[in-house]
Amino acid sequence: MPRPEQWQRDPTCYPFSTVTETRFQDLDPLGHINNVAMAALFENGRVRFNRNLGLERRQPGERWLIAAVAIDYVAEAHFPDPVEVMSGIGRIGRSSWDICSAAFQNGVCVATSITTIVVTDKAGPRPIADSLRASFAELMVRRPVRADA
Repeated sequence: MPRPEQWQRDPTCYPFSTVTETRFQDLDPLGHINNVAMAALFENGRVRFNRNLGLERRQPGERWLIAAVAIDYVAEAHFPDPVEVMSGIGRIGRSSWDICSAAFQNGVCVATSITTIVVTDKAGPRPIADSLRASFAELMVRRPVRADA
């Protein structure tokens, strides 16, 4: 499995940040924040990203469903230090989008995540509303421009 790209581990690439305390119960037998706890930290970051930026508003009958979550563990995370989850929109498709996130502890990236969300109604996937698409465009991650591109 390839490692996350360098920009994914760069806190300056993300437009949003939230800090969450770790808990003793988050530890695995080796004293690290366990994989399930890290997934919950990313979920908390994603929900706060949506709420604080007003993205949780949906049209009547509309649902947002998580289609995929990928987490790459980059370094060990430990209790009791808090985790800062930084997030931004990574991709906007016709009916889905990606939220890219990175978790930092003491200034070091410990994990990255990409969550794909699909907007649906009773008939299935539906196009993202223009107003939501415009909001997403303002919240894109700031990937550095490659010199060889």
